Amino acid sequence: MSDGGRNGGDVVVETLTALGVSHVFGIPGQNALALFDAIRRSDLTFVSSRVENNSAFGADGYARATGEVGVLFLSTGPGALTALGALQEAYASGVPLLVIASQVPRAGLGLRRGMLHQLDDQKLSATNVTKSAAQVHHCADIPSLISDAWALAQSAPAGPVWVEIPQDVLEEPTTVPPVTSVAATPVSRAPRPELIDSAANLLQAAQRPVILAGGGVRRSAGGSGALRELAETLDAPVVSTVGGKGALPFDHPLSAASWIEDRHTTTLLEDADVLLAVGTAIGEVTSNYFSFTPRGRLIHVDAERRVLEANHPALAIHADAALAMSALATRLTRRSGTGAVVARDLRSAVEDRLAGQDLKAERQLMRDLRSAVPAAAHTFWDMTIAGYWAWSAWDPREGEFHSAQGAGGLGFAFPAAVAAAIGTGRRTFAVSGDGGAMYSIAELATARQHDADVTWLVVDDGGYGILREYMTGAFGQATATELSRPDFASLAMSFGIPAHRATLETVGEAIAGTFATRGPAVVVLPALLKMFAPT
Repeated sequence: MSDGGRNGGDVVVETLTALGVSHVFGIPGQNALALFDAIRRSDLTFVSSRVENNSAFGADGYARATGEVGVLFLSTGPGALTALGALQEAYASGVPLLVIASQVPRAGLGLRRGMLHQLDDQKLSATNVTKSAAQVHHCADIPSLISDAWALAQSAPAGPVWVEIPQDVLEEPTTVPPVTSVAATPVSRAPRPELIDSAANLLQAAQRPVILAGGGVRRSAGGSGALRELAETLDAPVVSTVGGKGALPFDHPLSAASWIEDRHTTTLLEDADVLLAVGTAIGEVTSNYFSFTPRGRLIHVDAERRVLEANHPALAIHADAALAMSALATRLTRRSGTGAVVARDLRSAVEDRLAGQDLKAERQLMRDLRSAVPAAAHTFWDMTIAGYWAWSAWDPREGEFHSAQGAGGLGFAFPAAVAAAIGTGRRTFAVSGDGGAMYSIAELATARQHDADVTWLVVDDGGYGILREYMTGAFGQATATELSRPDFASLAMSFGIPAHRATLETVGEAIAGTFATRGPAVVVLPALLKMFAPT
């Protein structure tokens, strides 16, 4: 196409191509048609979901699995607003996303002209769930605003960014030269040397140091290697949060695993004379529902300044996790001690406590699933009892563990796993309850349309199982937790997707079998699971 035939939509797509984007997620909309038409003239792969919130979950899952920025196209008004719940998860978990949202024509911005999809201030709606929100007014703005947002999305703490473009800007012919290169460099946040010196002095003198590794460690470039070096230098046991799961492999002698909803783990963290918490807010789940009270000194490292000392006084270090841990390691003298013994004893104590509860079915299910899913597979877990078990029990091995625990919204697992499978070209594994499955059930069509290699396990207990358990425990009975739901296996097959009905005895075999196939597969497990007691 000649330069004279180009428009704002082409400039957007050219900018994304220059940034190295390969996949885009979303759903077409009236104000964004020029944007989607420009994709037709490009090499970008567009992945069309069925609900905008699931498009955002898809971009999130793609980013987590590939390490790239997830790119999301949203239509104006209802489309943009529908995605906000999923963007909250990406924002809370530090996942880099670039959202390109269409807008009504410039003549309608800020007015009540009765235009379809019109909002008083659309980008204002996004400010609670994004790092930044910008609005394009001229086609020439597009490359700079997108490249700036791209860099910001990846700068620690990573997260979603929002750029909205009016319909007329997307459609109007442009004389802006074709975009072939853009500069977008994420900013690293190095720790202040005097803080590192103070922290190193505390850690070197510690008798019982412990490291709490959060999701910021996993997201930080080189974070896992820096954590290993620091832990081995200190000879300190490492407890992983849900988000930090896998930052230090569970088979490492210093790994105290991730049983964060367990009193033994909480006690280990409390008894440390120096606790180094890196890349975590020490929030509700990590603190065992705010029962954690440190008795020693706390060193708190995070790239998000607002989480520092939010829950406990600390020596606060505002820095990227990898940079801070690497700096600390260079200032410490390697020592040997009982770190591995402490980690081993903690894990043994947890196992002994679980063995004393009536949890045979749940523990066997987690073992069977872990045996069935290849060690390198990415796994995605919804807010469901099986997922809550996985927060603590699942060993990610060479794969990566992904959960919606950042914001706690339903429906994350399946659309995120579908997008990750498309992005990596490898089979992924998703787990949902029947309640959460209904949030993302429409994406069976997406999985089939794109032939995604994804296995979806739906644990069907007839309702919102964890809420049923919580309400019964708190009030003696549950209300509004029981659900009418479809025959999930028959529904999947109506989309042309193979489906298997399993039992607790056969579910592992059914899951393993899907990993020898191509395309999407669904396994339905009717089972009433219960949670372990944390104390």
